[in-house]
Amino acid sequence: MSATPFDQRDGWIWYDGQLVPWKDAKLHVLSHGLHYGSSVFEGERAYGGEIFKSTQHSERLKKSAQILDFEIPYSVAEIDAAKRLVLEKNGMTDAYLRPVAWRGSEMMGVAAQANKIHLAIAAWEWPSYFDPAQKMKGIRIDMADYRRPDPATAPSTAKAAGLYMICTISKHKAERKGYADALMLDWQGRVAECTGANVFFVKDGVIHTPIADCFLDGITRQTVIELATRRGLEVAERRIMPEELSGFQECFITGTAAEVTPVSEVGPYTYTPGGITKMLMDDYTAEVQPKAKAA
Repeated sequence: MSATPFDQRDGWIWYDGQLVPWKDAKLHVLSHGLHYGSSVFEGERAYGGEIFKSTQHSERLKKSAQILDFEIPYSVAEIDAAKRLVLEKNGMTDAYLRPVAWRGSEMMGVAAQANKIHLAIAAWEWPSYFDPAQKMKGIRIDMADYRRPDPATAPSTAKAAGLYMICTISKHKAERKGYADALMLDWQGRVAECTGANVFFVKDGVIHTPIADCFLDGITRQTVIELATRRGLEVAERRIMPEELSGFQECFITGTAAEVTPVSEVGPYTYTPGGITKMLMDDYTAEVQPKAKAA
């Protein structure tokens, strides 16, 4: 991936209904979204020119905004079309897309009900989230200090920018210790997710994953559960306690950026990327590739 800073790249970004040169896609320093976290976003991938589950992502973006008490002034169909336009204008077929919506700068204070709602969509080339050579061996994950918050204290079902503050802190700390990511517990001390991906474990042929009720039920997570079910594999969505981590044989994480990534370590616990993980990696790759068009 290019080392060019993201504000200095070439290309086009869709911004409030029109394509603008990449370097001109700016907002004011006194935007409400910057100061008060009134911002939501999506992470999506295009494979072979097709955005995987684009409409589902657009629907979630709209829903996240509504949870944060604002309405994005574009329909799901309009957002889908804008994403396709961004890909086409930038001449990309395999890319990462980032739609983001936020409250503008008309008022600066906690309350800003009259502020304009902005929407921007960018796309860039982004290969594997983790080093490809290391990915096949399984990445190493640390245990995070911060926990996912009680859903009574935060809009945990929204993909809201403010919810990622503790994720950035946790991932930075893990990276400084030589790990690729960190596993977060929930507010009651149960296994939750990584900083930007959901987590799965395998034991005796059964797949186990935490119930997504205080963190994001990822679209990739849902896809992998569907793929496992098609294979006739049992998927147990349940409460998982930290003391159970020593009893699993395989572990992997899922997300738009991470796709399906094997895990070799979680803190003091070790895993061997095995057959089920490899099967789901292959099945996911096949699922996201554009299907051959009928003649």
